[in-house]
Amino acid sequence: MENPFSPATRPGYIHLVRIGVNIPNFGPGTDPGVLRDWARRVEGHGFDLLTLSDHVVLTPDVTEQYSAPFYEPFTTLAWMAGITERIRLGTTVVILPYRHPLLVARMAANLSDLSGGRLVLGVAAGWARQEFEALGVPFAERGRLSDDALRTIRAAWADQDDYRAGDIPVWVGGNSEAGLRRAIRLGDAWHPLRNTPDWLDTAAERMRTTARELGRPAPAFAPRIALRLTEEPVTGPDRLAGEGTIEQIVADLERLRKLDPDTVLLDPFNGGPDETLHPEAAWRAVAEVAHHLPALERP
Repeated sequence: MENPFSPATRPGYIHLVRIGVNIPNFGPGTDPGVLRDWARRVEGHGFDLLTLSDHVVLTPDVTEQYSAPFYEPFTTLAWMAGITERIRLGTTVVILPYRHPLLVARMAANLSDLSGGRLVLGVAAGWARQEFEALGVPFAERGRLSDDALRTIRAAWADQDDYRAGDIPVWVGGNSEAGLRRAIRLGDAWHPLRNTPDWLDTAAERMRTTARELGRPAPAFAPRIALRLTEEPVTGPDRLAGEGTIEQIVADLERLRKLDPDTVLLDPFNGGPDETLHPEAAWRAVAEVAHHLPALERP
């Protein structure tokens, strides 16, 4: 299926920003049928990427936001590779300390190979202290473990005869200074999550400044923003990028375009687990953004 917003299908225009959607892979309303609908809708609307989240143990701190069932991202993305054709498939984000790095390297390489090189591996150090305890992983060591894991994964991928990893982009998530520095040292893109437009402007400049200080090239910028469509404008300094009327959302995407991102990822999950029982509102928001995507292109 061709992307209706690509240069090939819109002569005289340049596709200036790639946009993806983070699909809820959790909650009481989620099942294989809903996941199939999500994947086909996102690809059918011409988006560039679909991603899934990661949790292994649904401890109380996790279930405050993400309840059962929670579909494991690697197996679910492998299944989605078979029901989609061209859309990239990603994680936002795999928690590196939860699995042995050689297992992550193997699963990611195999998924990339089986999907025709469509994988984007988003990773992070994690936040759910109780989940770390349930897995027997020291929470205080998560930063060091994440750094070690990324080095091990990249070393494993270098053995192409064994892993056949191809060229898998690694997005390092996290809004903290530690996450930013990890992205510069060990990632291909920095993947900050859900913040205000002003914060994102400052973050992009901070990324470039920190990269210069470390004597390294700046990674790509690949933020995940909210997607919450409202009838009336959302105002106030705490408004998240991607939150408000369609005019506000399009303006946020245009503002982000000027930061030269690799991809902007839209996250339509904004409430408690019961929100997944009614995916129609999120589907409408995704469709509305898709309808306005040509406004982000310039002749």
